[in-house]
Amino acid sequence: MRIPIKILDPRAQVPAHAYDDGDAGVDLASIEDLTLVKGGRALVSTGIAVAIPKGYGGFVQPRSGLAASFGITLTNSPGLIDSNYRGEIRVIIQNTGDADFDIRVGDRIAQLVIMPVERAEFEVVDELPESGRGEGGFGSSGH
Repeated sequence: MRIPIKILDPRAQVPAHAYDDGDAGVDLASIEDLTLVKGGRALVSTGIAVAIPKGYGGFVQPRSGLAASFGITLTNSPGLIDSNYRGEIRVIIQNTGDADFDIRVGDRIAQLVIMPVERAEFEVVDELPESGRGEGGFGSSGH
């Protein structure tokens, strides 16, 4: 699948798979230097905009290495990029780690996965069909 991309800033990097075969996501890189203080969050620019085809969505997710090693995650994970959005991709990063974390221009800060999505239409009914779970909520299946 080809995704049209517009480079909005000369520091931006075209998203790419880290490995040639098998990667679901592409890396998104920062175009700014900043220090993310312990417990803080920031909206980080990537300097790119994309045109995701109708019937697909872009899902911005944390990088597992940053999460495991430093406690760096995304506040609204996964962030959703709708197919009709044409603005800059920016990433809401949160530092849940034990120390401040430096982000530099070119650092890979998140990953983007393009996936098919269905457009839902809702139908009001008097009763919902039965299921094995029923109305069981949080913790209803045990720990």
